[in-house]
Amino acid sequence: MQRLVATSVNTVTFQEVDKPVLKSGEILAQTLVTGVCGSDIHAVQGHHPFVPIPYLPGHEVVGVIREIAPDVNGFKVGDRVTVEPDLPCWNCKNCNSGQENLCENLKFFGCGYSQGGMAEYWSLPATRFHKVPESFSDEAAALIEPLSTPVHAVKLSFIGSKDLTGKTVAILGCGTIGLLTLYVAKFFNAKKIVMTDLLESKRELAKRLGADSVFDAASPSLSDDVRNDFGQSVDVVFDCVAIQQTVTQAIKMADKSGTVVIVGVPTKDVSIPLPIIQDHQIRIQGSATYLPVDYQDSIKIIGQSSFKANEFVTAVFPKEQAQKAFDTAIAGGQIKVLIRFS
Repeated sequence: MQRLVATSVNTVTFQEVDKPVLKSGEILAQTLVTGVCGSDIHAVQGHHPFVPIPYLPGHEVVGVIREIAPDVNGFKVGDRVTVEPDLPCWNCKNCNSGQENLCENLKFFGCGYSQGGMAEYWSLPATRFHKVPESFSDEAAALIEPLSTPVHAVKLSFIGSKDLTGKTVAILGCGTIGLLTLYVAKFFNAKKIVMTDLLESKRELAKRLGADSVFDAASPSLSDDVRNDFGQSVDVVFDCVAIQQTVTQAIKMADKSGTVVIVGVPTKDVSIPLPIIQDHQIRIQGSATYLPVDYQDSIKIIGQSSFKANEFVTAVFPKEQAQKAFDTAIAGGQIKVLIRFS
């Protein structure tokens, strides 16, 4: 079979390799489509803090089951599936407490693992598979994994409540994850949502998808403008960019008593005003991947009639144009780029 390899900075190449051999407890799937994630972009550029080049990309994957190990139940050949790409050890303290996304020995399919979803076939433990509803297009199904990231992040922002009812929300970044966070915040009943981005086109898209207000991320008065729009500090800020500028903006928006959730993948350390964090009781919350229940909520959100998958999937390339797909994703003009395998 063919599999894609990120061989050097900004370069991906197909290699001929043996098809995976099915092991006990596993499922073998054939790829339909795979998304080019922001993590893939960081990694192929040599900027990801935990995924060095070379690596086997692809974790936002939708496929069809082709083989099932004899000891696996609940699936059948021909089922369309997506995966939870995090691979826990199931033995550490976090796995034993229901936080397997924070496994002490975590491996991650498509991010430094021995297999990735940008291949014609791949195999994983059956516990990592989720069936795709028949009503979903392949393109919509490819959004289940990325949507589960903001689902998890938004849930982490709940403090003494079951959702965001009565809460004001700011989302920094109108890329894929930022716009998906908008849908999640609305799903969990946020009172009012503002979004920021450098590109006017992405700000306009955020408005079309339901943001109450949008602001230019380059504005030197951004934090004050957002606070003035709300008439107060922001209850929860989701930083989907995670650079020094956005972290600083988020803290100013949340001051005092607000929560800042880091959703984007930082490429390096940033500085924070620790005396302000302490004295103004600002909560800084990291968010890492997702749990099975987040996938369930993700599927619910995509299944709503108001969800517009076509607004997210803005470019689809055949696998023969994988390099062009990566180049297009890196250029930044698209929301979600997919590679179609079959």
